[in-house]
Amino acid sequence: MIALIVATVIVVIFLRLESWPARTTRQSTAELERLAKDLRAAFVDIAHLQPRITINNRVYMEETTPVSELVVLSRRIEVEHELLHRWVGSSKRVKLHGTFNAKAGFDLQQNLSIDLRPDEIIVQLPHAQIFGVEQEQVEVLAFENGLWNRISGQDLQSELSILPQLASKKAAETGLAAEAERTLRQQLNERIHSSQPLHLIFKDTAANQTR
Repeated sequence: MIALIVATVIVVIFLRLESWPARTTRQSTAELERLAKDLRAAFVDIAHLQPRITINNRVYMEETTPVSELVVLSRRIEVEHELLHRWVGSSKRVKLHGTFNAKAGFDLQQNLSIDLRPDEIIVQLPHAQIFGVEQEQVEVLAFENGLWNRISGQDLQSELSILPQLASKKAAETGLAAEAERTLRQQLNERIHSSQPLHLIFKDTAANQTR
């Protein structure tokens, strides 16, 4: 009886050891698939799209929602510009103050891909860029005509066209695109809880461009 019990225990241990690699593989695959669903849910929540996801370089989910832009950050930008012109002793002066909303994010037409691996999660996407600035308000701080040097409609049109250019330049100088990359990384880290480190790889094809 003792010999039979010992033999049974040995057989059970042998079978468990023999099936351990397969069970471990199944558990690892199941965990990666769970992470894939979490990542999909995160991007649906953040960007309203389902990205292409691979597990160990094999396609698990295809991209289903064609979204061209992902805006993750916006900032209020204020700029001023002044025209001061003197002609034959007569001066004209126009000073404008503009308030704009600058938006930064990612051009998803340049391929967003996610690869899940047992030891890491790799998300590849283009560098963030400034998509543009939207005018919210323009104030006239000064409008002074000279006696014979008058402010023309062309003067006003020229000054108004300069304001959005200054706002775009200011948004780029303040690092809005880089902040958008940090914001996306933070949003994903807050939504994805895994033992594998999350690596965001930004491509250089559209680094910090302004459109």
